[in-house]
Amino acid sequence: MLSRLRDRPWTTALLIGVAAQLLFAWALGRPGKLSFDEVHYVPAARTLLTLAYPANPEHPLVAKELIAAGILLLGDNPWGWRIMGTLAGTATVLGVFAILQLLFRRTHVSAFGAALAMLNQTLLVEARTAMLEVYLGAFVTLAIAALLWSMRGRPALRLTLAALLFGLAVGVKWAAVPYVAGAGLLLIWGKTGKRDYWSGLPLIAALAILGVVSIATYYATFAPAFFYASEPLTLARLLPFQWDMYERQTQVLAAHPYQSSWWTWPLLARPIWYFYEPDAGVQRGVLLLGNPAIMWGGLLAVAVCLRTGWKRRAPALFGVGLLWVGSLAVWAVIPKSLGFYYYYHLSSIWLCLALAAAFHAHAKGRLARADEWFALPAILLFVYFYPILSAAPLSGPQAFNRWMWFDSWR
Repeated sequence: MLSRLRDRPWTTALLIGVAAQLLFAWALGRPGKLSFDEVHYVPAARTLLTLAYPANPEHPLVAKELIAAGILLLGDNPWGWRIMGTLAGTATVLGVFAILQLLFRRTHVSAFGAALAMLNQTLLVEARTAMLEVYLGAFVTLAIAALLWSMRGRPALRLTLAALLFGLAVGVKWAAVPYVAGAGLLLIWGKTGKRDYWSGLPLIAALAILGVVSIATYYATFAPAFFYASEPLTLARLLPFQWDMYERQTQVLAAHPYQSSWWTWPLLARPIWYFYEPDAGVQRGVLLLGNPAIMWGGLLAVAVCLRTGWKRRAPALFGVGLLWVGSLAVWAVIPKSLGFYYYYHLSSIWLCLALAAAFHAHAKGRLARADEWFALPAILLFVYFYPILSAAPLSGPQAFNRWMWFDSWR
């Protein structure tokens, strides 16, 4: 059976997708009340459904539109708030599989990376919380997969798909903008190097597709705002409104107990308790904390990808490492007065790519099963932390101490 799955990568992807969706949706109703920043985005989604007035205007609309769609589908309850996030989490896992399959064409490598994405813990928590990050991760991951797919043929059509997905990603959070810029740089590199990766599509046309389609998609996501009963958006206000959002996002905010600096995120120095209080008669907790095996092991994998990719002149390996470096470097320059560990969400997904790529490059001979050995502690740690990732019933108010490896985790 396993050999058959190796020959059928997209059947394997389907099975992984089903497993991811079941994992993310299991007991989705807990906690039964709003947690952490759900207090901002769920009310904004409710308001969007009524088209009453602008709510949460510091961010674009796409994530709130999707949360609203979930409420419309399943009702104004925890399942309704979060169901679309579980689909976005599954899409992220499948995006990881697709990226690795397009880069390395090895089903084992692709399945390993996708499994790590399921186990990395940050994706589980974000997929079960009605916030922005899981939607950002889904659209960026799928956009990168579509961009790589466009290198395999029918470049204009597939690049249009990639640009549309990038536009939706920016419509979730402006943090996606550097990825659009990165896609443009990749197009330039791929069209001006020794090999033309988008054969038949001129560079100017490729850049035009990326720019025009992504920008048009982004602005199209504001369509509901034109129908607000109070303070509706107008064409004349569409561009000035972008500056209004910028000012809101860059304003100096008061200190927050969970704030942290970008350079501490890879170290797991300051995770975030999204929820810790009694709910439905028992103590429950949700801690945004990456899987230590993947988060720390992934850093070594990034270094391996960069070194090996450079030495072997292997663009796929080097690009995977560079993706993580760039994703973190962005936060070093973005003018935000406060940083939070959940900003590391996309970078944590790229660590899964780096691990899969590094094992693919070096797990040979006696080390051929090294990735399976690595998976074991990752699985064990996921099971160990699962109660405080999933709002499972805990023994009491002090139960969290069982999982607190460092004082900064409290």
